[in-house]
Amino acid sequence: MNMKTLWDRHPNLVSWAILSVGMIAILIWSARHVGFTTGQWAALIVATILLAGLSVWIISWEDETEDSVE
Repeated sequence: MNMKTLWDRHPNLVSWAILSVGMIAILIWSARHVGFTTGQWAALIVATILLAGLSVWIISWEDETEDSVE
């Protein structure tokens, strides 16, 4: 399955994955010298993934509203 097919079938999941990777990269880069423990890093990464999913879900509300207007 190529990327376009995956995007056409599951645009929100692909957006969530891409946004999660970008947000985690920013998190790691910006907090690399803080001295978090492994458990703290894991909690931050899980929270970041959930935040990315919530963001994509909220943005998708606008898509649903536009579809219902048409």
